[in-house]
Amino acid sequence: MTDWIGQTFTSTVGWEHLERLVDVGDRQAGNAGEREAAEATRDALAAVGARDAHLDEFPIQGWTRGTSAIRTGDSEERCIALPRSPSGEETAALVDLGYGLPEDFEDADVEGKIVMVSTNVPNWYERFPHRREKYYHAVEGGAAAFIFRNHVEGGLAPTGSVGMDAAPIGEIPAVGVSKEVGARLSRRFEGEDVTVAVEADIHDATSQNIHADLGPDTEEAVLITSHVDAHDICEGAMDNGAGTAMAVELARALKTREDELDTRVHFLIFGAEEVGLVGASHAAATMDHDAIKAILNNDGVVQGRDLKFYTHGFDELKAAVNKISKQFDHPMTATPRLGPHSDHWEFVQWGVPGYHVTAETGESGRGWGHTRADTLDKLEKRNFRESAILLTELAVHLASDEFAVAHKHSEEIAAALEAENLDTALKLTGDWPY
Repeated sequence: MTDWIGQTFTSTVGWEHLERLVDVGDRQAGNAGEREAAEATRDALAAVGARDAHLDEFPIQGWTRGTSAIRTGDSEERCIALPRSPSGEETAALVDLGYGLPEDFEDADVEGKIVMVSTNVPNWYERFPHRREKYYHAVEGGAAAFIFRNHVEGGLAPTGSVGMDAAPIGEIPAVGVSKEVGARLSRRFEGEDVTVAVEADIHDATSQNIHADLGPDTEEAVLITSHVDAHDICEGAMDNGAGTAMAVELARALKTREDELDTRVHFLIFGAEEVGLVGASHAAATMDHDAIKAILNNDGVVQGRDLKFYTHGFDELKAAVNKISKQFDHPMTATPRLGPHSDHWEFVQWGVPGYHVTAETGESGRGWGHTRADTLDKLEKRNFRESAILLTELAVHLASDEFAVAHKHSEEIAAALEAENLDTALKLTGDWPY
């Protein structure tokens, strides 16, 4: 009965697929690298025995970076454009708003200014304002341009997209700078004119989701998901090569336990997550939500040893995590809070039961994520293997007749967002669907 544990702990299938993904290089949504990674993932799922592995294409707004700069008098500071920033050049007074909390914007006059904010928030703050929330506070205040300053040392400029579903390209030029460049800008040029310049190629493009199945051919399915795209400046090992490699490893392990599955397991690997959950939005608009039993979304796994599960207020999902944690005597954290910033959300916002599975790092913010330092050497095979064992057992439990969870009404999700003070931010960024 436990042979699968040893097989999973010694398997090389998932890790080798992770190496394959990071070696692609640039997996930016809509480009050739993302397509190559998607095809490789489709083939990997088929190779471990998943049936009907195929790609589903959809159109997206393509964006390719050109040059970007911050000019200060006769000097120039290094920066990178944030994906889906419009092209443009703006010269205005620099305003450093620190963490860029909502109240920081309320207390400041940013109209016509170039606003700089940090990637993190203070430990005491009640929630974690997303990059796009900070960007659209700047837009709403009439800012001329936006500078996103990293809080992690090492000369690492952060990336991350701007834009909305209704308007994929942002409204003002946006760039990322390292902690060190940001400190220098604030020290020397606060209140003085600086220039932010961005050049980008904006064009039509195509992305794709990957689908495959295991288990009985039931109408109802448990979804195991991740996203295959990454930012163009890095290998995307943590975000989210590891999640996609984990999905492949879970497919391998579940194939050996296929006779234990009472419900179909559908693997759904999304494209274009990093530019606004576009692949997940496409899938959510074309799938029958009532036929989805639960979602196990892997985004941020492996970067730490212990797994963390956002359960979005579904008590049965929390109980399932606690069951597996107790069974294996391995720490796993289940938080009932909402996490609206990965692919599961395009389904969970309508009441579909779903996890966002990530890893505990003990740090605030993304760490190496969304920087050129998101590389394979930061991850450990031990963490990958242990997590694969735990997630395999959880997936088998979710797909069993023993497990049941009711969908919620969308009004319940909306009320929970309001209770957690997330509604204002989602409305600001155009992500409030109710």
